[in-house]
Amino acid sequence: MPSPSDVIAFWIGDAASSAEEAGIKNKMWFGKSEEIDADIRVRFLPLLETLAAGALADDWAVRGASERLAAIIVLDQFSRNMFRGSPRAFSQDALALRLCKEGLSLREDLSLSEVERIFFYLPLEHSEDIGDQTRAVEMFSALVKDARSDFRQLAETTLEYAYAHKAVIEQFDRFPHRNETLARETTAQEAAYLAKPGSGF
Repeated sequence: MPSPSDVIAFWIGDAASSAEEAGIKNKMWFGKSEEIDADIRVRFLPLLETLAAGALADDWAVRGASERLAAIIVLDQFSRNMFRGSPRAFSQDALALRLCKEGLSLREDLSLSEVERIFFYLPLEHSEDIGDQTRAVEMFSALVKDARSDFRQLAETTLEYAYAHKAVIEQFDRFPHRNETLARETTAQEAAYLAKPGSGF
């Protein structure tokens, strides 16, 4: 079974200390690749299934910020790679969000690098609750202020996305681009929004 350090090494690696490496990894993090999805599935599916049961996730979380982050990455990020286009892609969001909020209450995020903090905060941005969206903007705003100069552009970009996600929830109370996957009926207003380029992030 992969360890927390295995998860961090695979997903973050040298990007924690190198903005150039973060730029290279950006395609893996936020692009769509069947090859990458398959690789993550092979490497980490048993771990995801174990973490999803809850006990191991809590065990990792109490060890420290890096271990909590590793659990969040598996539950919030790897699930989206493994089950892209399936409701299962979102099925671990509640647990990832809980781990995120618990870590924030302990201020664990402040001990992490800029890139690590991005993934620590993303469960807030993935939530369809406006309160979580507001907090996401707050966290990414703080990240911009704290970021080292070579990471500031990356931090500013993540803040722009946080504002964009918040705007969608303010307008629709949910993410319309998830409707088809989750078998939710799409309203006329949502259909008009979805017809616009870039509406699905």
